[in-house]
Amino acid sequence: MIKLIGVLVVGIGFALRINTLLVVVAAGVATGLAAGLSPHEIATLIGRFFVENRFMILPVVLMLPVIGLLERHGLQERVASILRRGRAATSGRVLLWYHALRAGTSTVGLNIGNHASMVRPIVAPMAEGAARVPSGQPTPSEVAAIRAHAAAAENLGNFFADDIIVAVGPVLLIKGLYDSVGVPVSVWAISLWGAPTAVFVLGVGWWRYHRLDVGLRRGEGRS
Repeated sequence: MIKLIGVLVVGIGFALRINTLLVVVAAGVATGLAAGLSPHEIATLIGRFFVENRFMILPVVLMLPVIGLLERHGLQERVASILRRGRAATSGRVLLWYHALRAGTSTVGLNIGNHASMVRPIVAPMAEGAARVPSGQPTPSEVAAIRAHAAAAENLGNFFADDIIVAVGPVLLIKGLYDSVGVPVSVWAISLWGAPTAVFVLGVGWWRYHRLDVGLRRGEGRS
C-alpha cells in the first residue's frame, strides 16, 4: 500500500491548493521512491515520458495564441452580452446545459474543447453574463464561484461519461488494467456501470448549479 503514497500526496496538495504541476511531479517522485527507484531512475522516467508524449503539448501551445487573440478582440464581452438578453438564462442553467453537452460528446468520444479553449473564453463568460444578482453585476467573489462551477462542469461532464461506449478508449483502458492484474471483467459490464454513474453525476451537477443560482439571487457571495 505504501506504493500508493502518490495518491495521498495528490489529495493533500489539491486540498492545500498548491500548484497542480508541482503536486503531480511530487506525487510521481514519492511513488517512485516508495517503489524502490533511485532519483536518477525517476528523472529518467519523467524525461522519457515527456519526450514520448511531447506531441500532446502542441495543441495547447498552438491554441493559446488563438484564444488570446479572440479575447483581445472582445470574445468574452460579446458572449456575455448575448446571454444578458436571454430572459430565461441563468448561470446554473447555462452550466447544466454545458455539463450535459460535454457528457454527451464525451460518451461518443468527441472532444468539443477543454478549460483553455472552451470554458474560459466561452462557457464561463456565458454563465457570468446570465447571472441573476440583485445589483445586476456579480461581485468578484460571485464571479469566482461561477468560474469554479464552470470548471467543474467541464470536469464532471467529461470524466464520468467517457467510459460508456465500448469503442471509446477509456473503456478499453479499464479493461486492459483489469486483465493485467488477472481480474476477469467484461467491457459490457464496465459500460453498464458507467452509464448510471454519468446520470447520477448529472443529477448532482443539477443540484449544485441550482444552489449556485439561489445563492446569486440572494446575494450570498457579496461582501
